[in-house]
Amino acid sequence: MKVINKKAQFDYELSDRVEAGVVLTGAEAKAARAGHVKLDGAHIKIDAKTEAYVVNMHIFPYKFASDEGYEPDRSRKLLIHMEELTILLSKMKQGRMTLVPTALYTRGPRVKLEIALARGKRKYEKREKVQKRDEARDTEREWRNKR
Repeated sequence: MKVINKKAQFDYELSDRVEAGVVLTGAEAKAARAGHVKLDGAHIKIDAKTEAYVVNMHIFPYKFASDEGYEPDRSRKLLIHMEELTILLSKMKQGRMTLVPTALYTRGPRVKLEIALARGKRKYEKREKVQKRDEARDTEREWRNKR
């Protein structure tokens, strides 16, 4: 199971990628394994330069678990090495970048989150990308019709 954040690939230029574990409750882990996760609008927040949290990652409630006291959008702690965290912090400060989750997947019994350093794209960059994609689709369509 792998959930990909397609919105992040469109809104940001992604560079360095790092794998981090996520601290989840039992019901959240089961829902994440089933792929009931929405990463749109999620970002990484670093507190006191020692701990990282993923904010606004929506995990839908597991249907066989109790919904009492369940918060689908709560901040969840990331398990990441301190060395990696300091490297990411220094790169963030140098290049005016942010950390964005790009994918959530399982590796064995664990749920992992792939995070990437990202620089926000401007509106005109997004429009150019859509225009190039449309042109490529049109030329491919023309080639298929000529055969």
